[in-house]
Amino acid sequence: MAHNDSHITDAGEDDFGPFGRPLFQDPSARALSRVGVVDVGSNSVRMVVFDGAARSPAYFYNEKIMCGLGKGLAETGRLNPDGKLRAMAALKRFALLAKGMGATPLTVVATAATREAADGPEFQAQVLAETGLKLWVIDGDEEARLSAQGVLLGWPDASGIVCDIGGNSLELARLAAGQVGDRLSVQLGPFRLQQVEGGLDKRRALIARVLRGAQEKMKSNNERFYLVGGSWRAIARLDMERRNYPLTVLHEYRMPVKSALETLDWLAESDLTLLRARTGTSAERMELVPLACEVLREVIRVFKPAEIDISSYGIREGLLYEQMPEQLRARDPLIEAARMAEQTSARLPGTGRKLYDFLLPLFRDAPIERQRLIKAACLLHDTTWRAHPDYRADACFDNVTRANLGGLDHPGRVFLGLSLLHRYKNSRSGSRLEPLFQLLTEDEIQEAEVLGKAMRFGAMFAGGDPSEAGALTWKPKKRVLELRLTPLGQGLFGEVARARFASLTQSLRGTGQVLQPGEDAAA
Repeated sequence: MAHNDSHITDAGEDDFGPFGRPLFQDPSARALSRVGVVDVGSNSVRMVVFDGAARSPAYFYNEKIMCGLGKGLAETGRLNPDGKLRAMAALKRFALLAKGMGATPLTVVATAATREAADGPEFQAQVLAETGLKLWVIDGDEEARLSAQGVLLGWPDASGIVCDIGGNSLELARLAAGQVGDRLSVQLGPFRLQQVEGGLDKRRALIARVLRGAQEKMKSNNERFYLVGGSWRAIARLDMERRNYPLTVLHEYRMPVKSALETLDWLAESDLTLLRARTGTSAERMELVPLACEVLREVIRVFKPAEIDISSYGIREGLLYEQMPEQLRARDPLIEAARMAEQTSARLPGTGRKLYDFLLPLFRDAPIERQRLIKAACLLHDTTWRAHPDYRADACFDNVTRANLGGLDHPGRVFLGLSLLHRYKNSRSGSRLEPLFQLLTEDEIQEAEVLGKAMRFGAMFAGGDPSEAGALTWKPKKRVLELRLTPLGQGLFGEVARARFASLTQSLRGTGQVLQPGEDAAA
């Protein structure tokens, strides 16, 4: 994960400490405040308008139409007539919406169906004439590159193979050291497989032959696979259903290979109509799931991935990444998104950094990945203050665990959510959110409680900067938490502050010691 911990030293500017300077205030970032992209795929046409000023993509607007533009292409060589009508109607609407939102000009890309169809150029010309939108038809290599860039947007340190399935094609790209490497495109989308004659055995033989050829070029050896595309996401959602997985957020959902194979077997024997209703999957998408399952089974057999991760980010996010300045790409997406949330939602923006500095003595030995979550929690600690006091704890937990955040795996989401729950509430017992806690170890649950109760104390100890009221020292061998008060802190350390300090020391399984100004610690 890329981090920028530089200090700002120019005269008259604040020192942003371990957080770096907020890039969303920079003109090069603000230029991305309304980025509109449209992806004209073989199966769907989708418009996304990003507020791209922060490092994590914020979806200002998101609409998808399942057009089936590439349905039957392998048989006819032409775009689906009904799909063309639906796609044209969608593009007309999107052009008008983008104009109203100030998200023009739209970047519109078309993939496998349009580039392979005999009437693709005619469709391009029609779109331009009727909507004013320039349709950029990209080849398979470029499609693979953009999808891989989308994965980088959410995983700056991603390393492995991106596997993007569309309606008519499947793209592969290697990621390493923040760069997109080898890539290729093969004709293995579900629409393409629908046209294969000879039934299951013929399809399996074709899929195996094509993927073996792809493996000869990619030479993948037990790497992590990042799955991109609606059909993969549908399978992942069904995997969650089978496992009774508690957090139905698809981004950064990880499927152990064994679990994925068990789900493929389960789906082959299940009533997909019932599963569609239980998971909210569209009929158009579920129709393609069995064919996508056949492809995934062979991907696992041929490439032998070490792990399978789901990315909700793909070609559209790759287009946003394309427009980001390098200094923004290098930032940690979680921290930048948390900072943007603080800037727009906290009562006193900037207090998150001060709270972090105050609490840092408790967490100096925490590993880097835990430090990230502590920073993010401090930035987010006051962003749900408008919620009713009875619901703030649950609201902030829900906001974090289900938010569109990059650079945050599922255990990280729950850790962050649980720490913020304890920011507002001492006890988690009996919470409706308890099923989610199973994604953490007992030690991680304890660490999240300590962080939450530390924020609960620090946030109310002083109005703005708690370090003006006192300083914390944690002595882990003696398990003593020392609070040294300043003259200001003497007046601020009232009854509620004492109770919250006591709760924090209890969560540390230690004892507390409060020192007045000039008083020495006990030997």
